[in-house]
Amino acid sequence: MLFDLRGRGRRRTVQVIYLSLAILMGGGLVLFGIGGATSGGLIDAIQGNGSGSTSASDTFQKRVDALQKQVQANPRDARAWAELADVRFQSATAGANYDQTNGVYTAKGKAELGRAAAAWQRHLALSGDKPNTRVANEMVQAYGAAGLRNYAEAVKALEFVIDATPNPTYQTYAQLAVLAHGAKQTRKEKLSTQKALDLAPKSQRKTVSDQIKAATQQLDGLATAGQPNGQ
Repeated sequence: MLFDLRGRGRRRTVQVIYLSLAILMGGGLVLFGIGGATSGGLIDAIQGNGSGSTSASDTFQKRVDALQKQVQANPRDARAWAELADVRFQSATAGANYDQTNGVYTAKGKAELGRAAAAWQRHLALSGDKPNTRVANEMVQAYGAAGLRNYAEAVKALEFVIDATPNPTYQTYAQLAVLAHGAKQTRKEKLSTQKALDLAPKSQRKTVSDQIKAATQQLDGLATAGQPNGQ
C-alpha cells in the first residue's frame, strides 16, 4: 500500500515526513510505482524506450484517441472508461503536465486530472460497487491535495480500495483519516484514526497519531492559504 512505513531501520522522523508527503503529493508516488499499483504502465514503457516528452505525449494521445473511439461506440463499456481514466491520470503526471522538480501538477496537468476524473465518474456509474480498484487507487491521488482537492471523492475512491483489500494496513486507514478530515467527514475521520491506531504496532501508535495530526494540519494550511497547486 501507499504508506509502507514498516521497513526495518526507519526512524520515526522519516516516517512522519514520508506519510505527510505521500498524502499531499501521492499522485507522483503512485505513478512511479511506490505501492506497486501502477507499475508496468505507459510511463514504464516510454521510459524504457528512452523516449522524450514529445514521444510520451504522442503515445498518450494515441491511446486516449483509441479509448475515446471505444467509449463513443459503446458508452456503456465500463472497462474502457476505467482505462481512459487510467491513461489520462498517467498523462497528467508526465512531461509538461507535471513539475518533477517541485512535485506538483501544472495547470495543464490539473486539467488532465479533471478529464481523468470525468472518465472515472462514467466508470463508476456503470460499474456500481465493484469499480476497477487499481484505477481507484490512482483516483485517490487525482482527487487528493496535490491534485483536484476533492477530498470527498478521494475518500470514496480509497474506500473502494480498502473494500477490495483483504487486510488493509494501518497506513491505509491513516490516509483515509486525513482525507476524511479534508472532506469534513468528522465521524469517518475519527473511526479511521482509531482503526489505524488499533492496527498499528503498540510501539508506533503515538507516532501514527502524530503523523495523522501533522498531515491534517497541512491540509488545513493549504485550505487557509488558498495557494493553487502546480504554480
